[in-house]
Amino acid sequence: MKIQSICKVIDHTLLKPEASKEDIENLCKEALKFEFASVCINPCNVKLAYEYLKDTNVKVCTVIGFPLGANKSEVKSFEAIEAVKDGAKEIDMVINIGSLKKGDYDYVKKDIKSVVHAVKGKALVKVIIENCLLEENEKIKACLLAKEAGADFVKTSTGFSKYGATVEDVKIMRKTVGEEMGVKAAGGIHTYEEALAMIKAGASRIGASASIDICNGAKQ
Repeated sequence: MKIQSICKVIDHTLLKPEASKEDIENLCKEALKFEFASVCINPCNVKLAYEYLKDTNVKVCTVIGFPLGANKSEVKSFEAIEAVKDGAKEIDMVINIGSLKKGDYDYVKKDIKSVVHAVKGKALVKVIIENCLLEENEKIKACLLAKEAGADFVKTSTGFSKYGATVEDVKIMRKTVGEEMGVKAAGGIHTYEEALAMIKAGASRIGASASIDICNGAKQ
């Protein structure tokens, strides 16, 4: 896979709570240089990133209900609306994992829908299902609920729990949602070889903080 091709499917990510203004600006500079799909940052940094990246092809992506997914739906939808006002074009929301695990599927679906409807026509919604906390049947159910709720992507992980993306999980997700939805692999992807394995398994987007290493690996 060519360097240009893989760079264009990477969300260049910086979600560390200690990220400074300079860190965010540097992230944006790198994203423009490598032509990444987006920068993925915390909501408080969206406006800064948007000012830096407006009138470019690099989108601003942010995270909602992050990293636990345990916020009320009203809070998640409000957070998403505010992020879009600040310039976000992509929203990565975390599902209510506890509700999924106890079988309250109506709540999980409504929770996702609340964000999808809040930003409909204004931003893509990627649903983080946090695979490392789920059994296989729960992963499948989470993907189906995201699909039914009208989300654009399902995403493997926050990168802040037990482990991140695995090839097997990506295969399960792709098989479950079909070709009409995106699958984002994120968490623990550090090399070109790892990113390529995720893409071959069915990922259409990669979330990584090691984005430059991945792209430089493609050169070799």
